[in-house]
Amino acid sequence: GQYLGKSMQQIQAMLTRQLDELQKDGVNAIIFQVRAECDALYKSDLEPWSKFLTGVQGKAPSPYWDPLQWMIEQCHNRGMELHAWINPYRAKHSVTSYEQVSPKNIVKRRPDLCFQYGKLTLLNPGLQAAADYICEVAVDIVSRYDVDGFHIDDYFYPYPEAGRQIPDQQLFRQQSRGMRNIGDWRRDNVSRFVKQLSESIHAVKPWVKFGISPFGIYRNKRAGVEFGSATNGTQNYDDLYADVLLWVNNGWIDYCVPQLYWQIGHKSADYKTLIEWWNRYASKRPLFIGEDVERTVKFADPDNPNSNQMPAKFALHQQLPYVKGTVLWYAKAAVDNVGNYGTMLRQRYWRYPALQPRMPFIDSK
Repeated sequence: GQYLGKSMQQIQAMLTRQLDELQKDGVNAIIFQVRAECDALYKSDLEPWSKFLTGVQGKAPSPYWDPLQWMIEQCHNRGMELHAWINPYRAKHSVTSYEQVSPKNIVKRRPDLCFQYGKLTLLNPGLQAAADYICEVAVDIVSRYDVDGFHIDDYFYPYPEAGRQIPDQQLFRQQSRGMRNIGDWRRDNVSRFVKQLSESIHAVKPWVKFGISPFGIYRNKRAGVEFGSATNGTQNYDDLYADVLLWVNNGWIDYCVPQLYWQIGHKSADYKTLIEWWNRYASKRPLFIGEDVERTVKFADPDNPNSNQMPAKFALHQQLPYVKGTVLWYAKAAVDNVGNYGTMLRQRYWRYPALQPRMPFIDSK
């Protein structure tokens, strides 16, 4: 949304300033959103230009430019990696009306691959053709652009809304693959997709790092639940049908960025409880912690009320052996130096340049 109504020069100036500041902050990789709703912030023959770039879905930028290509060059000039970030399943955002959708969009070309859930239109994870399509988009990006990583976030099956059912009961009855429980079937749909996406990317470029930033809770601890955390909130496993530990333990992803956007002492999703849980159970692949910059500086450290929570959180990162780094959400908050977050990165935490993380299971370079 921060691009809307801005010219190419204004967007490039804004991004240049952000990259310059982030470079001074010690940042060594940028995760850049290029596909919010089966659209494109890059030149695509498969999907329409994003309305978030030009105001109209399907309308090319004028003067013409390619934000992904431009960002790759800018990041590489600064010694940073660029990870292209897509939303895999969301086909129409709640802020987009059907009339605003380009005829090139999959929503209008192949409505049979989609379902409605509230105000969202989503590609149906139960359909192999939908998974194939997303992988085709990913392969197109990875093969044509010199990306260092490929990233998807926490949106799998839709976040549950009270009283609303996912309209896939009939599909489950037709193609249950021998499974009795629709939850198991949905999880299997997503896991099969994650594995396919990983294999598709690595078949083109084995060195590209495939990462996911899941919601911060895997499962809540209760009777009969293995690997639960002492939390009470939305769950990857039960609500989004995302079996993140399966992907990590099978090596289907190259890095994991749980979104631990809460504060230390949060009643139902305590940051300290969760970072210790991820360190313990998700250590088979490099683990980076997704940090909410604004929330970190908004809350006082319970053990040191004169300070915000940044020092306590960074201390936890340093103490936990499997935590390999930090992913800041969102870039603009760090750039704007909210609560002196950027100053602290420069002066205290990220004073020295960091090498890109080694991933020897991909290559030894």
